[in-house]
Amino acid sequence: MSEPAADTAVEERIGYVFADRRLLAEALTHRSYSGEHGNAAHYERLEFLGDAVLQLAVTRYLYQTFPDLPEGQLAKVRASVVSERTLVDVAARLAVGPALRLGRGEAITGGRAKPSLLSDVVEALIGAIFVEAGFERAAEVVVEHLAEAIATRSVAPGHRDFKTRLQEILARTDLRPHYVVVQSGPEHAKRFAAVVSAGGRVLGEGTGSSKKRAEQVAAEAAVATLRHA
Repeated sequence: MSEPAADTAVEERIGYVFADRRLLAEALTHRSYSGEHGNAAHYERLEFLGDAVLQLAVTRYLYQTFPDLPEGQLAKVRASVVSERTLVDVAARLAVGPALRLGRGEAITGGRAKPSLLSDVVEALIGAIFVEAGFERAAEVVVEHLAEAIATRSVAPGHRDFKTRLQEILARTDLRPHYVVVQSGPEHAKRFAAVVSAGGRVLGEGTGSSKKRAEQVAAEAAVATLRHA
């Protein structure tokens, strides 16, 4: 069984303190523990709920943050972010493993390190926050912990990493790309314009809702320019 200190560590790292301690306990309780302790509430229902909250929170964030990404690429980014691998990384940062309430058999067989279990508990925690504080607060937590992963994957959904491809093309002639990015617009709706050049020649321009995205669009234009040179 987890210690209260382990529960608190999860709260501190996730950035949310539960008013209802039973919800937190439920989110951290595996079915195996429930079976050994009078059918205590376990996380599966919260996981079911949290999965839906997670999907919607990530979908909305992608839609609002990357207006220049088409539907197909948005779907690829979402799928890569809302995945077991990504959620296991989140679980590690939240110190979920030590806080889990597991049955003896599950604990002995390494349940605290099982990827499927850890990702399920992250979803359960999201579901628990939704139950207690509503969607907007749960979405804030989701974005806080997944924004970096989303930004990384949005740069090259479906392996469309044009900056890398441009660098490889220019390396054949011992040139390196140089990017200049200008920011405009209000804080809540920033836009970025990028120009990429090499050897004193402008190769491409692009705009986007982030510096990385604008650079990617400019690099894509540059690759097209060099292909038709």
